[in-house]
Amino acid sequence: MSAPRVRIAPSPTGDPHVGTAYVALFNRTWATREGGSFLLRIDDTDRSRYQASSEEQIFRALRWLGLDWDEGPDIGGPHAPYRQSERQEMYAEKIRELLGTGAAYRCFCTQERLSALREEQNARKERLGYDGHCRSIPIADGERRAAAGETHVVRLRVPEGGSTTFRDELRGPIEVRNEEIDDQVLMKSDGFPTYHLANVVDDIAFGVTEVVRAEEWLISTPKHVLLYAAFGATLPRFFHVPLLRNQDKSKISKRKNPVSLDWYREQGYLPEALLNFLALMGWASPSGEEVFDREHFAEHFRLEDISLGAPIFDLEKLDWLNGQHLRRLDAAEITARLEAEGMMPEGADAEGLRVILPVVLERLHRLPDVAEKTRWFFGEADPYEAADLTPPKGDLRDVPATLGRAEECLRGVDPWELPAIEAALEAARADLGVKKPQLFMPLRIALTGRKDSPGIFEVMEVLGRERSLERIAAAARCAGEAVDA
Repeated sequence: MSAPRVRIAPSPTGDPHVGTAYVALFNRTWATREGGSFLLRIDDTDRSRYQASSEEQIFRALRWLGLDWDEGPDIGGPHAPYRQSERQEMYAEKIRELLGTGAAYRCFCTQERLSALREEQNARKERLGYDGHCRSIPIADGERRAAAGETHVVRLRVPEGGSTTFRDELRGPIEVRNEEIDDQVLMKSDGFPTYHLANVVDDIAFGVTEVVRAEEWLISTPKHVLLYAAFGATLPRFFHVPLLRNQDKSKISKRKNPVSLDWYREQGYLPEALLNFLALMGWASPSGEEVFDREHFAEHFRLEDISLGAPIFDLEKLDWLNGQHLRRLDAAEITARLEAEGMMPEGADAEGLRVILPVVLERLHRLPDVAEKTRWFFGEADPYEAADLTPPKGDLRDVPATLGRAEECLRGVDPWELPAIEAALEAARADLGVKKPQLFMPLRIALTGRKDSPGIFEVMEVLGRERSLERIAAAARCAGEAVDA
């Protein structure tokens, strides 16, 4: 078999969609694994929804994920241009070819007639679709009316009777009766092709060998198969991958889930974690691993192994995966990622992050968590009230003495290292005759202002002697003043 040529064809009609990355991941991985080519084509034929900035957003988001392409609008290639709006003459030529062979025909039906037809079909509970009203117009008459400027579209002439068959490599043979296939519009009245025509014409011209796309296009594939036949072209292999789903099993949408790739970057997700997550949406590692890198995925992935299950887009699972990938990075790499994304904690520096990251790493899920979880280290403890220092089932009146005794025991610690700190606090607890929460909870608030900080021994070790003792003394004063008030 020849090296594969695969593609994605996103539309620049808004923010780059996470579904585009999902399909691109399978396409690019397959092309790379098999020594083939991955193409990026911009489907910008819908001029009513076109957004000029969207194309650059698509480029930027896919490159952030590392889903680079071998041919595309910005880098060129042997089949340029790669924007469909720049390939109009080719589509017009192919339309003329289809009209000449009778595989397509001109339709002059007005919108009013088509609306009335739909209403009648709805009223009779019939299948919606074009009724072939203009199929019998002689070719010469159609040419004359078009030349006179009469508004029209060009439709696919679906064979009457019989069926159209093709194979989906994930589902097996599929057969559709031709009476169920609509005479699809191929060229709109504005002269722009529909997705169906441009898609097939370009896939043939670009030599695409496998069409890997979302399963929502499965219903359109019979029309595409008919177009391949009309052009006398060899069919590619079709792989229709399952749609990403919301928790309620509906198709993922921005009303229920964030769908913009830019959002995931802004929220501090790592590209390798998002790719890992998207891979799991349609594939399972033969070893059963859930956390893996792109090399593992590329080594084991085959298009035939894509699952047909309905993958649920679970952000909690993504957060967990992102945390797993964060913990695979060293402090220097995490610092580099924070700097690159403009997410460095206020007042932070590389040396400080080297010290504090090992302490908070297990509590991180996304990059912004670093700033949120380390405020007490790079700045002051989070603000707290005196009442916050009161331990469970404790009394605020006992807190000044408790913290005071802890401070006394800690002053003699040398060297200021975790084992010695722990021993000193255990001695203080024994002197006070209290359980761990009675001492450690007020200390945690005093040192960090948080109830969910890392262990207090680790906190004090990284804060250092001076800052630790200052914060404990300040908390004791705070409690004492509240008691005296």
